[in-house]
Amino acid sequence: MTGHLPPLRDPGDRQALVDLDKAHVWHPFTQMEGWLAGDPLVIAGAEGCWLIDADGRRFLDGVSSLWVTVHGHRVPEIDRAITDQLGRVAHSTLLGLANTPSAELAARLVALSPPSMGPGLTKVFYSEAGACAVEIALKMAFGYCQHTGKPEKRTFLSLDNAYHGDTLGAVSVGGIDLFHAAYRPLLFPAHRAPSPYCYRCPLGKQYPGCLTACLRPLEEALEEHHEELCAVIVEPLMQAAGGMIAAPPGYLRQLSELCEEYEVLLILDEVATGVGRTGTFFACEQEGVSPDILVAGKGLTGGYLPLAVTMTTQAIFDAFLGRPEDARTFFHGHTYTGNPLACAAALANLDLMEANQTLAGVRERSEALGRALKPLEDHPHVGEVRRRGLMVGIELVADRATRQPFDPALGMGWRVATQAREHGVLIRPLGDVVVLMPPLGIPFDELDLLARVTVEAVEAATKAPGPPAPAGGRW
Repeated sequence: MTGHLPPLRDPGDRQALVDLDKAHVWHPFTQMEGWLAGDPLVIAGAEGCWLIDADGRRFLDGVSSLWVTVHGHRVPEIDRAITDQLGRVAHSTLLGLANTPSAELAARLVALSPPSMGPGLTKVFYSEAGACAVEIALKMAFGYCQHTGKPEKRTFLSLDNAYHGDTLGAVSVGGIDLFHAAYRPLLFPAHRAPSPYCYRCPLGKQYPGCLTACLRPLEEALEEHHEELCAVIVEPLMQAAGGMIAAPPGYLRQLSELCEEYEVLLILDEVATGVGRTGTFFACEQEGVSPDILVAGKGLTGGYLPLAVTMTTQAIFDAFLGRPEDARTFFHGHTYTGNPLACAAALANLDLMEANQTLAGVRERSEALGRALKPLEDHPHVGEVRRRGLMVGIELVADRATRQPFDPALGMGWRVATQAREHGVLIRPLGDVVVLMPPLGIPFDELDLLARVTVEAVEAATKAPGPPAPAGGRW
């Protein structure tokens, strides 16, 4: 990328910024006692795939600013689209009004949705974040069953290790106790089935000889509870926040067929896996699955503005049609639903993905990243390297032969991240799973740098105690 960076704050202001942050900002997923005692990075600028702190140091953005950046930072085409839209209208409500970018974007997303089976996704409901979009999906599924004469269908089935967001409905169908257990008294009950976690199979089986045995408990749950279940919700191909857990080939397709057999809706949460992250625009395309409801977010705007969508079928939409006195209106909405600036950014992002052949590039980069990470495949402290497109999870273990995990008190994942940061690369682990989620358009030399530093960081962190985890960073 060419051009000059905007001027950074005077370096002398850095401590003032840190002081302001510590005085007033409550950071997400952060133990603030550790944060307040630490010396955080203050990001003041960006260029391409690099973040620049208030001291002018450059760091490769190895997690796409929490899995959202597609083409990198300060992309001229997206900058222009937002500026052009600012010259028209920055925000206008969708409650009783329409706007140009949201209508155009909905049509584009419908055209990109999986057509391979079923009636297809024809309707788009906007929100600002993946968790909000999941809440919408749950309420749509529930409402559909109520409006079609199936009031007994009011529960959901989800997977162990699932993460669908942090709002209460999304937490109710989540499966990560570390994040969710504290809120259990507030949650509605949901059924749960084993995660397709082949490396640590909950059934003690081994793939492929198991013939996806983890589907059997799910089928049993459907058989027993289908009369009360309105939907199954899963992340297709990869459980992201659960530790980059890769489902075996065919799992999603078989799950979809089971939902059809037992007449239970299928909700696919593609917040993390969608918008090209796995090599197709939606991950479910890879197994020929078209769900009843699909949720997407994160990369929709190229990493610029908060935007998420809940897409559904004509049949589900039609179930909410009626006269005002029928009370079939979908009573849900957000102030910034369909925000024109966010939708304009998303349209520019889609244009750029098409012009740059981003999906083909993801597949090519995925193979290159796999080759660059090959030294870790036989590392004594790496149990497994899991990869789908540009989603990578490197599971660290104390002993490769026995798969014994490290003592959580060691914070080994964060020790690796700390080592990488000292060499100018920012990554964020999930426990002891080191996560790589670079921008989809990352140049190959920077992708190689990301892999090389990660390999060296794993080697350094697991060989010696190394530095402590960053203050406040550990979950």
